[in-house]
Amino acid sequence: MSWQFSDIPETEADALAAVHARCFHADEVWSTAALRASLQQPDVIALQVRGADGALAGFILGRVAADEAEILTLAVDPAYRRQQLGRQLVTQLIQQAQARGAARLFLEVADNNQPAQALYAAAGFVQVGLRPAYYASGAGALLLACACASKK
Repeated sequence: MSWQFSDIPETEADALAAVHARCFHADEVWSTAALRASLQQPDVIALQVRGADGALAGFILGRVAADEAEILTLAVDPAYRRQQLGRQLVTQLIQQAQARGAARLFLEVADNNQPAQALYAAAGFVQVGLRPAYYASGAGALLLACACASKK
């Protein structure tokens, strides 16, 4: 399948919320309003990937502040997983954060989410901290960081 990566217009907030709801537990899902508010922020990097059929397969949101950036959320629709889309979205976000002056990129990932941890490790992230019971589910969060350099 041919994939199309692009910036996300604010008008896509409903579609993003639907994908997010298919990817996360109910207590961790971002609402349409929260996604729309994030898309309106000038420091936010928002990237989506669509299939040749135009269907939204996934998206990533990040933000840059001074020389640091963070991944706010990453969602790949379950129907499109295991096709390297998450890794490609992370790679593109790293490149855009670097272009905006970020030297390091941070994120939190649930300590019980091994697939996401493997994705981030493959992209060059390492654990730099731990936040016990960070998520509403009681799961802890691993704080990960990587240098903002081009990843392949």
